[in-house]
Amino acid sequence: MCVAVILPTCHNAACFVFVAAAWSIMQSRTGHVPGGEAQIEDHAYPADELMPLTCRGRVRGLEPSRGDVDDALGKFSLTLIDTLDTLVLLNKTTEFEAAVRRVLSDVRLDNDIVVSVFETNIRVLGGLLGGHSMAMMLKDGGQHMLWYQDELLHMAKDLGLRLLPAFNTSSGLPYPRVNLKYGVRGPETRTGTETDTCTACAGTIILEFAALSRFTGDPVFEAHARRALDFLWEKRQRNSNLVGTTINIHSGEWVRRDSGVGAGIDSYYEYLLKAYILLGDDLFLQRFNIHYASIMKYISQPPLLLDVHIHKPLLPARTWMDSLLAFFPGLQVLKGDIRPAIETHEMLYQVTKKHNFLPEAFTTDFRVHWAQHPLRPEFAESTYFLYKATGDPYYLEVGRTVLDNLNRFARVPCGFAAMKDVRTGSHEDRMDSFFLAEMFKYLFLLFADTEDLPFDVEDYIFTTEAHLLPLSLSMAPTSSAATNATVSEELDDSNFDWTCPNTRLLFPDPAFPRNLREPIRSAVDKSCPRPAPYREPGMGRPPLRAQDFMANNPEHLELLRRMGVSLIHLKDGRVQLVQHATQAVSAVAAEDGMRFMQEMMELSSQQQKEQLPPRAIQIVSHPFFGRVVLTAGPAQFGTDLSKSVRGFVTVAEPYSGCSELANAEYVQGRIALLQRGQCMFAEKARHIQKAGAIGGIVIDDNEGSSSDTAPLFQMAGDGRNTDDITLPLLFLFHKEGNILMEALKEYKEVEVLLSDKARDRAAIFKGKPLPGSLIESSMDAQEKEDCSTEGTSPANSGPIDQSQMSTMETDESAPEEVNPSEESVSPPDEEVSPSDEVSPSEEGASPSETHHEPKVERDSEKREEPEGDTDLSSQSVDELLADWREDLEAFQQMEKDEL
Repeated sequence: MCVAVILPTCHNAACFVFVAAAWSIMQSRTGHVPGGEAQIEDHAYPADELMPLTCRGRVRGLEPSRGDVDDALGKFSLTLIDTLDTLVLLNKTTEFEAAVRRVLSDVRLDNDIVVSVFETNIRVLGGLLGGHSMAMMLKDGGQHMLWYQDELLHMAKDLGLRLLPAFNTSSGLPYPRVNLKYGVRGPETRTGTETDTCTACAGTIILEFAALSRFTGDPVFEAHARRALDFLWEKRQRNSNLVGTTINIHSGEWVRRDSGVGAGIDSYYEYLLKAYILLGDDLFLQRFNIHYASIMKYISQPPLLLDVHIHKPLLPARTWMDSLLAFFPGLQVLKGDIRPAIETHEMLYQVTKKHNFLPEAFTTDFRVHWAQHPLRPEFAESTYFLYKATGDPYYLEVGRTVLDNLNRFARVPCGFAAMKDVRTGSHEDRMDSFFLAEMFKYLFLLFADTEDLPFDVEDYIFTTEAHLLPLSLSMAPTSSAATNATVSEELDDSNFDWTCPNTRLLFPDPAFPRNLREPIRSAVDKSCPRPAPYREPGMGRPPLRAQDFMANNPEHLELLRRMGVSLIHLKDGRVQLVQHATQAVSAVAAEDGMRFMQEMMELSSQQQKEQLPPRAIQIVSHPFFGRVVLTAGPAQFGTDLSKSVRGFVTVAEPYSGCSELANAEYVQGRIALLQRGQCMFAEKARHIQKAGAIGGIVIDDNEGSSSDTAPLFQMAGDGRNTDDITLPLLFLFHKEGNILMEALKEYKEVEVLLSDKARDRAAIFKGKPLPGSLIESSMDAQEKEDCSTEGTSPANSGPIDQSQMSTMETDESAPEEVNPSEESVSPPDEEVSPSDEVSPSEEGASPSETHHEPKVERDSEKREEPEGDTDLSSQSVDELLADWREDLEAFQQMEKDEL
């Protein structure tokens, strides 16, 4: 590989502690559990994933659906297969041998279940091939796996044959989903009806399929993967040499024309370069270099990486970046382009330090756009490759930061829990298989001494799931059938970069990487500025901005009229803004109006979120010790939680809290647990306050409800003055409430902390040793000032999992009909209900077709569906509308991508 061979060393004890913790989890998963370790096998095996908060396995169909993210689960012990080669890397050969035997005896691949072709390929097929590679390496060593007769390879071929029906399209692009038992047979097998797939989904096949062909001698797999890549190459935009995010698998038309290096495209670029490294085919390098030149010309704006339109690459497609692009600096290291890799990585590190983790999406001025963090490994991956390329110990400190944050904020009694919201520190009951397959692998490699590695990793290529495939496959015999689709294309030597960089010459001065990082180190600390006001060319003053608008200002109303925006007074006293672009006095004024409408939506959403942030309930008693954080909804009344309230919980009698409590003596001085329903929230609060409670937690009575799938809301008063309520009252959906109730049932005495956001464990225990801490030295609590949030976390269950901001809900009014050339929004002042954003989960909906008004929820009322983000960027009205609709659909499509 084109990187310096500089093996990392473990410079501090923390890395060994982390590796020990990692190994204890995997030991538990494979059934070899030392005394006292968490028996994860008892909770999860043979399920596909571990649910670390509830300490049980996630079995598809038995847990509430999370939408497309569940397509990774196929009832084939996903986590076990995905982490086989991790065991070998950790030099746990005995345990690897036992794990392989378990896969061979227990795993079935003929399940009647629909799975993602992309996820199954990179996680399961890649896991089996990585396991086979490791088994053969150990067998050749003559001490382990001597009984092995290619059993994992046989399973891999069986799985490959089950994926092949997805490629039965006229274009050669695969369907996004396939039934493991029945293939693609139409609606009766719940497959074959899709028309679109993401670029990465179709273009991230070649490594696994080519390896399978070369291991088995059957060229059919490599041939299909090459055909899909050929088609994507042919459909690139010829002027910009960029590809879009989503493509029609039948016609080859681009469904989404935005282009970047993040979600939906990322691993397509990765696999072009790595296919050249693994297979030695110059064609892949040529294509990668052509794409890369365009990426650096249009998308890379160091240190940022911004999406653009493939037909208008100078026009930005959005103002935010997603976390999956964090892999790109690592790919740039393989390419040998170190300078921009250092710059982008430093920007990502500063965002990580600001928020403890890299949010799923963040804006160009580093505000949180989507607040989840499912423990993604891409940033650790790039950190590892940059350390290998530069030898700069700075990247060991970066790795230490990642390690510390995982231990401080994500570790829970049964594993590591994904972050539901990086701002509050709340958790989600989720631990994806890639956490063990990739995160542990890259962090171990970053800190490991040479003698810690059982083999030379330079002899292998890492797949996008960090599975290890031997570079010797380039010498394996391959049939001409695997390459006959591409031989007709002539190679242009001018598009080749034949040499690998010599990092000794690149960095003669050890300070060189630091000099590149220095200008970026203060970027995030100085973040959150408002963009410079847009000024119409040739005009002496800027157009009206949403933050300055006053509905009773005649001058402002005239400016609205010129922009084609009208103000409508509704019967309930509210007002609504509607834009008719065709009624603007000019095209420029229409663009100003569109910009004003978008600003108004963002301002309304921003004000709403600032008023109604989510709250945190942190379990601080044994054995949780602050490691479990539940996302809670606030109330319109009661105590401000800027100062947290700590106490033991007890169930109120009656549980509804709708009459004076019969167990007041037990409730006194404690936090009362209440069931939703039968009376108003404020009435419940008054009854527990009278009994002497110091706080209350209302638990939803709707079984199965969860903040994963429903938006948080603000509990309303009862129409009376609520100044008499002086205790805090928080709301938990049923799933989160059940975690608390089960803890109370098992441990009898459960202490919680009610606060505006999760507190650092060191702060909770005030310098005392942290029970169960992986790193013995406790760290001082550091309150980090967060930036205002630009966008909410979309609340449609998906791979980017939910971190719902509270949705303020007031009386809802019927939306007016708006034709496609119009946009409507309500301004935030003068008793105006701010318009919430349209959910990307509402397929086909656009801002002009769907209009929601939020409302305050009263006890026992229905909750509205979650709502998502919008974004705006364009130079003409028609383009603006089209681009806006594309961005509204972006999150839904990201769920169908590789996330």
